[in-house]
Amino acid sequence: MTVSLPELTGDYVLDLAHSRIGFVARHAMVTKVRGSFQKFDGTARLDGSDPSRSTAQVVIRTESIDTGVEQRDQHLRTNDFLDAPNHPEITFRTSSVEPRSATEYRVTGDLTVKDTTRPVAIDFEYTGNAVDPYGNLRVGLEGSVTISRKEFGVTWNAALEGGGVLVGDKIVLEFDLSAIKQSR
Repeated sequence: MTVSLPELTGDYVLDLAHSRIGFVARHAMVTKVRGSFQKFDGTARLDGSDPSRSTAQVVIRTESIDTGVEQRDQHLRTNDFLDAPNHPEITFRTSSVEPRSATEYRVTGDLTVKDTTRPVAIDFEYTGNAVDPYGNLRVGLEGSVTISRKEFGVTWNAALEGGGVLVGDKIVLEFDLSAIKQSR
């Protein structure tokens, strides 16, 4: 059973077991490395009647970065990249939600990485809602945004012998989210 947009109004928390926050980075100018964060939290206040009044916030634990290669993950946790010991969180807080169509939304907000905060606009697709076997109302959202890591103070790199650099500047952040409506 699905519900209408006005019935979606309420407070939500991310279902961590069914959500993913990932990233894609260019490596050695020839391939892409994919990874994700294993620990994060998120809450939202959705307004189904007026989506522009919706708000959300996400907190990502930097030490939970996972590319499937432990040596690379350890390097990503150092000051060369995320500096997890001194900057344990990446945060995102909405400043506006703009409906683009019946299922597409541009969510603008402040992204903070290593104490540098910059506005970003993330395009999300509302993928639907359902009541799960336990009676929980769930909503799904998928989105992505490309950021410049240098704009957030993540500047480490190594020159390649044939030209170019080891790590590309552009990072794609990916959001596959399932959120559960909270009871009053």
